[in-house]
Amino acid sequence: MKHWSKPQKTTRLALSSAFLLLNLLSTALAQGIQESNREAPVLEQATLQEVVAYAIKNQPAIQQSLIDEQITANQVRAKLADWYPQIGFNYNLQHNFIVQTSIIAGNPVKLGVNNVSATQFTLSQQIFNRDVLLAKRTRGDVLFAASQNTVNNKTDLAVSVSKAFYDVLATTQQIRVAEEDILRLERSLKDAQNQYKSGITDKIDYKRATISLNNTRANKKSNEEVLKAKLEYLKTLMGYPINKALQISYDTLQMEREIALDTLQNVDLNGRIEYQILATQKKLAEANLQYNKWSYLPNLSLNGAYNLNFQNNHFSDLYNKNYPNSFGLLTLSLPIYQGGKRKANTKQAEWQLKRLDWDLKGLQNNVNSEYASALANYKGNLTNLLAQKENVELAREVYDVIQLQYKSGIKTYLEVVTSETDLRLARINYYNALYLVLASKIDVQKALGQINIQ
Repeated sequence: MKHWSKPQKTTRLALSSAFLLLNLLSTALAQGIQESNREAPVLEQATLQEVVAYAIKNQPAIQQSLIDEQITANQVRAKLADWYPQIGFNYNLQHNFIVQTSIIAGNPVKLGVNNVSATQFTLSQQIFNRDVLLAKRTRGDVLFAASQNTVNNKTDLAVSVSKAFYDVLATTQQIRVAEEDILRLERSLKDAQNQYKSGITDKIDYKRATISLNNTRANKKSNEEVLKAKLEYLKTLMGYPINKALQISYDTLQMEREIALDTLQNVDLNGRIEYQILATQKKLAEANLQYNKWSYLPNLSLNGAYNLNFQNNHFSDLYNKNYPNSFGLLTLSLPIYQGGKRKANTKQAEWQLKRLDWDLKGLQNNVNSEYASALANYKGNLTNLLAQKENVELAREVYDVIQLQYKSGIKTYLEVVTSETDLRLARINYYNALYLVLASKIDVQKALGQINIQ
């Protein structure tokens, strides 16, 4: 039976531990890669609310904001850790090939031994330090500022996703209108061909019908290509899998019921996340000003150590005897003159605080202007929507009458084409106006601070 020496056993154990560690690291890395490559779920017939919720959960920028919150939280913990006792350990082993020699009373004397080893345990405690005091006083505000940034990003994302969703719907409706027009134009073309074959009309009518049909088909194809790009943009905003189809669901009647908005509301600046962020930044700036004023105060700390000292000319007997020592130390540190640095830093902090006051004032002016612009757009789009809704009813009525008159030989086919064009444009304008109203309503709600997604 083969016996292993002590160094060989130690080496074998170290190699086994290293292989085990590498195996664990490779497994963890593989799991991490698999987790990162796992695709987000696919939505089926997604409503606006589901699309926004999906984006909030899967959009990379939002996930980065949440990670930033965790980074900030750990940075705060690292700063606050300085308040706790700091315990350390040091070990050293020294062999003197040539021991130092000194001349004492004219005689050379060797000071020291061949082998020296020391072990040290240290303890330090901050009693007063302005850096850790600032971290303690601003902990809540720093964490709150990180969460506010996430809310701001979520709010902007919700607005962008909603508008992109309405833009997709507008193009989708244009395609559906074109599909219905193509069916109607195909029937008209067939009627015109039959009348031409019967000798009732000449070939101009069915050629005009062919032109209208070709134009409508071309317009439909163009919108289908545009829709693909708009869907990809929406999927990008959502963080949706690129290779998966996105099917959206909507209820036009429900959307019509949601266009109402109280236009007599007043702007409450406290509801705006931008104002809340600036308010938090002001509190942090005030804390920074106080921090610079504390620079005139001393730093006070307590330190201690216990040392184990081993000395012997023979290495095998090095740890047979210990010559310990220990100490405690109270340190008071006060910078007396720094060339005006402390005063300049304090003035800088004061000016930064004043600048934030002007940022708040500028935000108030911008919010009022934004609200006025958003409200004007909403009112204008709403007026246009009501007009377009009436136009659709009138255009449909005109088309039905002219179609009957054309079949009776009273009207020309040119008037049929004109009425078809008017009906198509009226319907497209109506749907565009509907989604513009909904989009402008979102702008009004954002200006009022009513869209803050926690």
